[in-house]
Amino acid sequence: MNIHERPSRPGPAAQRTASSGGTVPGLETAPAFTLTVPPRLRLPVLVAVPHAGRAYPPAVTARMRDAGLAQLRLEDRHVDRLGVAIARETGAALLVAHAPRALLDLNRAEDDIDWDMIEGGRPVGMPSAEPGQHSNARARSGLGLVPRRLPGSGEIWRGRLAPAELAARIEGIHRAYHAALEEALARICAEWGAALLVDLHSMPPLRAGEGEVRAPVVVLGDRFGASCHNALVARGLGHLEARGVPVALNRPYSGGYVLDRHGAPRSGVHAVQIEVCRGTYLDRHLAEPGAGLPAIAAMLADLVRELGAEAALLGGAEGLRQAAE
Repeated sequence: MNIHERPSRPGPAAQRTASSGGTVPGLETAPAFTLTVPPRLRLPVLVAVPHAGRAYPPAVTARMRDAGLAQLRLEDRHVDRLGVAIARETGAALLVAHAPRALLDLNRAEDDIDWDMIEGGRPVGMPSAEPGQHSNARARSGLGLVPRRLPGSGEIWRGRLAPAELAARIEGIHRAYHAALEEALARICAEWGAALLVDLHSMPPLRAGEGEVRAPVVVLGDRFGASCHNALVARGLGHLEARGVPVALNRPYSGGYVLDRHGAPRSGVHAVQIEVCRGTYLDRHLAEPGAGLPAIAAMLADLVRELGAEAALLGGAEGLRQAAE
């Protein structure tokens, strides 16, 4: 998997061990992701950040029609800073993707491809997706495995993508990241009796819906109950509502491929997506860290503690024993 372990930088998280893996095509010295773990997990939680990567090969940005706009719209800008703070405060494991979403979206399936943007189109002999499958719908929307267009902004790229480049991205980024994620969750589950994946994202500011006083600033997603035990989201919702944090469940974001692939509640692996409003922790341009970042990081750390404590309960005797030590 091309994993290389090294000691972490000195600082508050100096005792954490960092392992980097995968490859960003065009930046062969740049890993696709980094996994950091403390000497001992305090909770059975892995926080994953798939959409904050900013390792852009020059050849990729040169092909963008408007590189600055595409990067800003596609990235969960600086949400990795929230992930680092959450992991530091809770003692959770942390997986951060460095490969940007513009190259490949880790929250999409491998076959979620818009073949019209690939040189030569769909390979001969490859069957089309069945009607109604998510891959065709998302690819047609422009936000498939490799994003093609942005709502209101049009096409992202000049020219088409070479099939060899697509294959290199799938192998070096997608397969490596998901293999590392799967292995880390399996280790946590074996140790605690249960594991919780917190898939951390950020969202544009929402509008208040009918009957809402304030628009949600946090959206929890569990694939409408399919990716985790209902006690987890119930505890998370109750925690946020008790503290006056506007929150919604599954609308407008219920989670995607990451939760579909890794959430297996019957096997003890639970997965929850957290979307946090960019306006709460970024500046007014939604581009750089803002004054609200420390408070939002603290709020999310408290939420992850609650979710992790519930996951430990779901782990049964083993999870309770680990949490008590």
